[in-house]
Amino acid sequence: MSLPKEITPKDKIEAVLTLPGSKSYTHRALVAAALAEGDSLLTNPLRAEDPELTAQALRLMGAEIHWQKDAIRVRGTGGHWAPVAEPIYLGNSGTSMRFLTALAALGQGRYCLTGSQRLCERPMGELLRALMRLGVAAYAQQHNDCPPIIVHGGLRGGRTRLSGAVSSQYVSALLFIGPLAPQDVEIEVTGELVSRPYVDLTLEVLSAFGISYGREGYRRFHLPAGQRYQAREYPIEADASSASYFWAAAALTGGRVTITNLSLDSAQGDIDFLSVLAQMGCHISALPEGLTLEGGPLKGLQVDMSSMPDLVPTLAVLAAFAEGVTVITGVSHLRHKESDRLATVAAELRKLGIEALDVADGLFIRGGTPQSAVIDTYQDHRLAMSFAVAGLKIPGLKINDPEVVNKSFPEFWDIFERL
Repeated sequence: MSLPKEITPKDKIEAVLTLPGSKSYTHRALVAAALAEGDSLLTNPLRAEDPELTAQALRLMGAEIHWQKDAIRVRGTGGHWAPVAEPIYLGNSGTSMRFLTALAALGQGRYCLTGSQRLCERPMGELLRALMRLGVAAYAQQHNDCPPIIVHGGLRGGRTRLSGAVSSQYVSALLFIGPLAPQDVEIEVTGELVSRPYVDLTLEVLSAFGISYGREGYRRFHLPAGQRYQAREYPIEADASSASYFWAAAALTGGRVTITNLSLDSAQGDIDFLSVLAQMGCHISALPEGLTLEGGPLKGLQVDMSSMPDLVPTLAVLAAFAEGVTVITGVSHLRHKESDRLATVAAELRKLGIEALDVADGLFIRGGTPQSAVIDTYQDHRLAMSFAVAGLKIPGLKINDPEVVNKSFPEFWDIFERL
């Protein structure tokens, strides 16, 4: 574990930034390119721990993947995986685990997928049962619905269902494999789907790689059998989740930050964080040079964050400085992330002397005057980055295990210190 990192307070932040590619798009484009026949080129990808783990697993299963300076070259397998004798290690990447569990259903023989201790505590039962309805033998090795996961190739197709309450990644995982099944695949979502914009990202990537589908909102998805992914060149836009920390820095310091490689047209759900910041008192402008946020005095609000759950820690930190109370709802599934993000965020805010409660589906935060503390990050990259923003206003604030940001944003500290 690395030494704690002390954050240097700053007055008004003024910056124009071009950020690395989206983690969500990079994962999905890697999968689609590996499933395609022929060579694809993915430009402006994110090179970080999580996408690297996905790439490493796809390489073991037969795809040729070569990282270059600003691109990834992928020679796909056409959806025909090689057998893998050893366990496939996926670190602490929940996205990799969920996607690869479904992808293994296209392979030959037995696949074992495992990861870190925390990953092996994260539930997978709903996805396993959905795969079994499609003819796949998929089960938890310890019979506890958690990794290590064993998958025997043998996707048949047909109808399956999910509640949608735990993770949208289950739906995305099934969407990737459905077009390659011998029979049509129909996916029914029986409840309210969380993190809906991430399913939109998946469908956008499917279309880009030549896959057709039908849908009834977020309730039903139909994937005709016998399709093929088509290799292509695919550009990846900046990561809206990563942008949130720098927009939050401007919001907190009354400064101004422009992100050059994002637009309001982005399909990433986290772009809507700008509207949340506007409700708190910030000013947003979309100009040819990029998306700009100017900070102002912050006020609390009540907001459903179910469409952008990854930004709850960022919003919670801003709420600690805002006038009044902030109530965050719709995010009970955050208890199953890299940490229990409702409990850990509330605990660290209380260290700052802020009244913060984690409730059934969110957080209650009363703004105040935060005091210095040493912030624990619980092996959770988003806690490190969001609480770093608090250090711009609190002298002496330190972040434990700062290198945890390598999971999704290795350049974070370099860019943050240049603000």
